[in-house]
Amino acid sequence: MATYLNPNSVSRPTSRFSQGVLHGPISKRLLISGQVGARADGTVVEGLEAQTELVFDNLFAVLNAAGMTKADLVKLTIFSAQAGGAGVVREIRNRRLGDHCPASTFIQVAGLANPAYLIEIEGEAVREA
Repeated sequence: MATYLNPNSVSRPTSRFSQGVLHGPISKRLLISGQVGARADGTVVEGLEAQTELVFDNLFAVLNAAGMTKADLVKLTIFSAQAGGAGVVREIRNRRLGDHCPASTFIQVAGLANPAYLIEIEGEAVREA
C-alpha cells in the first residue's frame, strides 16, 4: 500500500496532491508516456478544458490496460502550453481524481510537440503485489 506524505516541515499543497509517495518493495510499476488531447484517430480537441478532460480519459485508459485504476497513480507531471491555465487544469484534475492525491508537478512551457496541443500529462502508477 502506498503512503502519501505531506511533512509538516514542507509547505502544504495548494490543491489536492501529495508532496511525496512511498511504496513498498514488492510492486508493479507503470510509467505512462505523456498523454495529449488527441482522440484515437489523431484528431485534437479544441480548448484547454476539452483537452484536459481527454488527457485524463487517455491516462485512465492506459491504467486500465495495465489492470490498474486512478487509485494506483503515485505521480503526475503536467505540462501546459497555455498561460494562466493552471486553475482550469487543477479543477479538472481534482474532480477526475476525487479524494486521491498523488504527487503532482505543474510546468508551464512555451510549446509542446504539436502546436495544437495545449496540455500533456505523464504519470506513474504503482500497485503493490
